[in-house]
Amino acid sequence: MSIEKKLFRAGPYADFFSQGVRVGDSLYLAGQVGMTEAGEIPSDLPSQVEAAYKNIAAVLFEFGATMDNIVDETFFVTDMKDCMRQVPAIFETREAAYGKKPEVAQTLIGVSALVDPGLKVEIKIIAKF
Repeated sequence: MSIEKKLFRAGPYADFFSQGVRVGDSLYLAGQVGMTEAGEIPSDLPSQVEAAYKNIAAVLFEFGATMDNIVDETFFVTDMKDCMRQVPAIFETREAAYGKKPEVAQTLIGVSALVDPGLKVEIKIIAKF
């Protein structure tokens, strides 16, 4: 059986990492970090979440999808205590990114580090068409 894939690569590491792949009616986004398009890393977690969602929206757009296509999201955070203290601000930012209260499965995972020491969050997405 052959699987047809559509791959999207962008950014400074495009030769090594893809931003997403579509297989049939499923779209798998690589983890998007809390870094702005200009390469800046905001110092606080809610601002990093906002930047990550902007990156997610940009990758979804490349596949002709929107935030409405998301069915599952996984948050990787470097400081679980800090994350739990800021849940109201994070969820406010999250709802703003979706434009409504999202109806998706969610997972929160604590990790020891991300690719840059200043990063506090990475969000991985699965979307359906």
